[in-house]
Amino acid sequence: MALALAFHKGEFVPLEEATVGVMTHALHYGTSVFEGIRGNWNPDHNKMYIFRLQEHLERLVRGSRILCMDLPYSVNQMADITVEVVERSGYTEDLYIRPIAYKATEMVANLNLRNLKDDLCILAIPFGRYIDNEGAISCCTSAWRRIDDSMIPPRVKLGGLYLNSILAKTDAMAAGFDEAIMLNLDGHVCEGTGENIFLVIGDTLVTPTLESNVLPGITRDTVIELARNELGIDTVERSVDRSELYLVDEIFLTGTAAHIQS
Repeated sequence: MALALAFHKGEFVPLEEATVGVMTHALHYGTSVFEGIRGNWNPDHNKMYIFRLQEHLERLVRGSRILCMDLPYSVNQMADITVEVVERSGYTEDLYIRPIAYKATEMVANLNLRNLKDDLCILAIPFGRYIDNEGAISCCTSAWRRIDDSMIPPRVKLGGLYLNSILAKTDAMAAGFDEAIMLNLDGHVCEGTGENIFLVIGDTLVTPTLESNVLPGITRDTVIELARNELGIDTVERSVDRSELYLVDEIFLTGTAAHIQS
């Protein structure tokens, strides 16, 4: 029988026991860094495949450095813990794996990241489609601009940063769309609220550069590599004008949670 588990405060516990106090610094100030990792269940192999676990955890560590964290685990140790969480849970369906490192000190009115306790939680839960739509999704251009690197670093998944995406996604869904496409402060196309974006122009893929304030997505990197090595299709990384969204042959979004969504 499957059981929702978490690795929390150094122990494997039932998910409902993985809690934090209301004074926890990360709860008040968004001082956390996280990853979203897919566990894809293959019934033919009777096996769970975790998508690029190492790369996701390496990005988690990079984000932890920005938040002045000193995690008590190496990337390899966190990978072993993640695999054990998945194995112990016993799920035979697709999973969403969430490692989150956070400032665990129970203290408010403190805006200094240093000298706060750091902790790590890793959990795995059943997870189906990221966008509940069987066909092509509908998108709008968000009025909320993607946050700039000079404000909060967008190249890692910081907890507080995602309020930017949440506002855009909420507005889009309230207006009847499935997803929002965000522009950066210069007015160039950036990404979706939780996905990178690719444009199909003839026999070439185009995607915004990292300097456009996009997250360097793991799935983004995989698509570029597979397109080049398996299909012989080049990907051009450049600034993308908003008007191009209306002129290209096709647009698709990529993300570990979303997979590939057109």
